[in-house]
Amino acid sequence: MQPTTTEPHNAILVEKTPLETYVPPARPSLIGLSRTELADRLGEIGVTPAQRKMRVQQLWHWLYFRGAQSFDDMTSISKGIRAELAQHFTVDRPEVVAEQISNDGTRKWLLRLPSGDNVERAHEVECVYIPETDRGTLCVSSQVGCTLNCSFCHTGTQRLVRNLTAGEIVGQIMVARDRLNDWADREDGPRRVTNIVMMGMGEPLYNFDAVRDALLIVGDNEGIGISRRRITLSTSGVVPNIVRAGEEIGVMLAISLHAVRDELRNELVPLNRKYPIKELLQACRDYPGASNARRITFEYVMLKGVNDSLDDAKLLVKLLKGIHAKINLIPFNPWPGTAYECSDWDQIEKFSEYIFNAGYSSPVRTPRGRDILAACGQLKSETEKLSARERQALRAMAMTD
Repeated sequence: MQPTTTEPHNAILVEKTPLETYVPPARPSLIGLSRTELADRLGEIGVTPAQRKMRVQQLWHWLYFRGAQSFDDMTSISKGIRAELAQHFTVDRPEVVAEQISNDGTRKWLLRLPSGDNVERAHEVECVYIPETDRGTLCVSSQVGCTLNCSFCHTGTQRLVRNLTAGEIVGQIMVARDRLNDWADREDGPRRVTNIVMMGMGEPLYNFDAVRDALLIVGDNEGIGISRRRITLSTSGVVPNIVRAGEEIGVMLAISLHAVRDELRNELVPLNRKYPIKELLQACRDYPGASNARRITFEYVMLKGVNDSLDDAKLLVKLLKGIHAKINLIPFNPWPGTAYECSDWDQIEKFSEYIFNAGYSSPVRTPRGRDILAACGQLKSETEKLSARERQALRAMAMTD
């Protein structure tokens, strides 16, 4: 049975307006700037046009290939320029407030994002690292809070505070590499962070420019160097920006579908009232570069008695006809206060088997990090409820880890 709500149907907001805008610190970080923007910053501190291209390449290498955490580390740059850079800028990433490690090895970091010089206006996001035998996946956030109100998602229950900057998005990946000793000069095996998924807090396509600029840096072969085929952007269905994402970013696409009828999806994913299933699937058919080798992933959370019948499976197959697709079935991950339950395992298997027999890959995602609320749909920063003393204790634990 579908959970009921005490609010009238039309009271659920499809979108939320950010409460705040980003206020940069007095000395802004260079993380997240494009090469052109780095050249402009160098010009502001007196670096001549003839030298800027070389200096930009040096900065890019130290920032994104070597992971330098201070200008003093950048030994190929003259001391004078390093001192001038340090006077005006930083290479700061988000601050690790707390780290939790699941029984299955999943790590969740609570990251603090300074806003100007006002500590009281600093906010937090969560970032999750999922180690597997053949890969290491980092789940990255795009907003503080979320702009949507998906009824089964813990993140969607909190307010939208503001969009992240490109630097704050890239910074999450850099923090992960810092914590995992995963930069280019490591000597103990292959890279740990091999895949990026924009599936953390927020709706990436409602922060399009910052997400685009960040992912172009992440995919740059002379820096962080993660292939665009190993970067996946997940959206709840912001139709006007789906094709644009294919044209301007060119990464893999995932759709948070979760229902095959508009009436139900209106409840589970309220954005559907603005962009219904038919429009969403047409945008997927138009997605640039989609092919059998670059299939669109459709995420489908399995909710007991809500969307898990064989009739749902049959309609799902019918809807996706003609789309290069795979269906990722996600056992519902419970969170405090939710009214939903996970589908029974035998029902999930029947659902998956029908889709597979219809010719679609239908893997069932193994829940990871449930014990630390790091699994899909569970991310939510709760630190606004903590006292100053509790926050200080969390930071001390993170620093000594």
